[in-house]
Amino acid sequence: MVQDQKHPQEQRDRLIVNELLMADPDDHSLAELARLRIRYSNFPGARQLSQDLDLILEQWQLTEADLFEKTRQLHEKGKVYKRASGEEVQDWT
Repeated sequence: MVQDQKHPQEQRDRLIVNELLMADPDDHSLAELARLRIRYSNFPGARQLSQDLDLILEQWQLTEADLFEKTRQLHEKGKVYKRASGEEVQDWT
């Protein structure tokens, strides 16, 4: 039996998920949800967080395929995550 692991970003991501649970699906929130779905896909742990991500999809009446299609379109149009300074920064967390 595989033991659940604690994701190093789980505490920070919990705050984002809590915000998404109360948010409407705008460009930024869709991108955040997609990013977190990818991060926790098949992760052996963070079960409550993963369940909440499923709940958000249900609340927004989206399938995961719909979510990923919408966010692909957003990323094709331009930057979803913009920095005030205008510099390019990659977030690999």
